Amino acid sequence: MREKNVVQKAKNIALDVLFMLAGSIIYAVGINGFTAPNNIAPGGVTGIATMLNYLFDTPIGTVVLLINIPIIVWAIVEIGYKLVTKTMLAIVLNSVAIDVVALFMPVYHGDALIITLIGGVCEGVGLSLVFMRGATTGGTDMIARLLNHRLRHLSMGKLMLAVDGCIVLASAFVFQSIESAVYACIVIFVSTKIIDTILYGTDVGNGKMFFILSKKNEEIAARIMTELDRGVTFLKSRGAYLKQEGELLFCAVRRFEVFRIGEIIREIDPDAFIIVGDAGEIAGEGFKPMRSDDRTLGEILNSLKKRRQESAQQTEKEKADGK
Repeated sequence: MREKNVVQKAKNIALDVLFMLAGSIIYAVGINGFTAPNNIAPGGVTGIATMLNYLFDTPIGTVVLLINIPIIVWAIVEIGYKLVTKTMLAIVLNSVAIDVVALFMPVYHGDALIITLIGGVCEGVGLSLVFMRGATTGGTDMIARLLNHRLRHLSMGKLMLAVDGCIVLASAFVFQSIESAVYACIVIFVSTKIIDTILYGTDVGNGKMFFILSKKNEEIAARIMTELDRGVTFLKSRGAYLKQEGELLFCAVRRFEVFRIGEIIREIDPDAFIIVGDAGEIAGEGFKPMRSDDRTLGEILNSLKKRRQESAQQTEKEKADGK
C-alpha cells in the first residue's frame, strides 16, 4: 500500500511538471511570436515585462521572474507557503520557457485580428494546462488573491479586472497607441474564454459544485480528500423510480481543481453520474485566503517564540523540582 502511494505521488509530480512545462511553452509561443513583438501587453506581470522589454530591451522571462519574487514572498507572509509551492514551480518554468522560446521563435507581424486571436488562444491554453495541476503563474491572479485578503468586500474577479485594467491602460501610454490597448483587451477576453471552456465549459463563476452519484463513493471521496485536500459531504438520496436508498457526494471546489476532480472520478468509476454547477461565491473553511493546515510567516515565528518560552518554563520547572 505504501509503495503504491509512493508510485502515485511520483506519477502526480511527473504530471505536474509535464503539464506546467507544456503550458509554459505554449504560453511562451503566444508571447514571443504574436503579442510582445506587436506591442501588445495583455495584462498581468507578463504585460509589465512586455512594456519593459519595449522600453529597455530587457528579457521578458527574466523580468517576469524578478517581479514575481516579491509577490511570492508577500504570498508566503500573507497566505502561507503550502498554497504557493506549485505556483513557484510554475513561475520558474514559465519564465525560463519565455526566454528560451524567444531565441528561435519566428515573429508574426501580419493581420491584427490573427495576432490577437492566436495570442489569446496560446495564452488561454497554456494557462489552462497550468491550472489543471492546481497551480497558477503568479502575477495578476496572485496579486488579486493577496489584495482580497485585505479587501474582503471586493471579489477576486473585480480585483483581477482592476489590476489588468491598470496595466492595459499603462500600455496605451508606453506604446503611444490606443490600438495596442484595445488589442490587449481582445487577447485577455479570448484567453479568459479559452480557460473557462477548457476547465469547465462555458459557465463563469468563482467556484463549482460537484454532485456525484456512484457505486464507489467512498473511494472517490477518499481520493478527493487526500489529493486535493477538499472536504466531501455524503448526502442521503432516494431514487424516485426504484425507491432505492443511496448516498450522493457533494463537493465545492475552485476553478483550477475542476479538471482534476473530473479526472479522479473517471479513473475510479467511468459510469458515475455527475452534475457540475456554478457556485458563484464560496466562503468557509478551505476557501479562506489561509488554509487551516497552512501558516503564514508571522504565525511560524510566533509559534517558534511560544515553543521557546514553553521550553524555558519547562527547564525552570525541572530545575525547581530537582532542588
